[in-house]
Amino acid sequence: MRRGGGAARGRGVIAQGLPIYVALEPVDMRLGSERLGGLVRERMRAEPRSRALFCFVSKRGHSMKVLTWDGSGTIVIHKKLDAGRFELPRATGAGEQHVVVSDAIFEAIHKGVAFTPRAARRRVH
Repeated sequence: MRRGGGAARGRGVIAQGLPIYVALEPVDMRLGSERLGGLVRERMRAEPRSRALFCFVSKRGHSMKVLTWDGSGTIVIHKKLDAGRFELPRATGAGEQHVVVSDAIFEAIHKGVAFTPRAARRRVH
């Protein structure tokens, strides 16, 4: 999913410059737009039909859903990584259930880029 740019450069459905809310607790990926919208209201204290992106990651970290509203309807984008995990930023305060991130941080999360180096896994044959 690309953000910004013209149609010739592969413009996606998500506009650049929107506020981006990332849930810090895992979410059941079976939830649809209505239930995710309820989580936006409860946990993020925001309106799901606002011009913003609301990101949710699964318990194992392999799947992400992004909820947004384009002015005429709700859009849910579901991405499942072939390998790796979505790594979320850390909470800035105690008890926080979400963080607001920049476009650059969202791009890194969405691409599955690791923020912290991982220890090499020991191979067992």
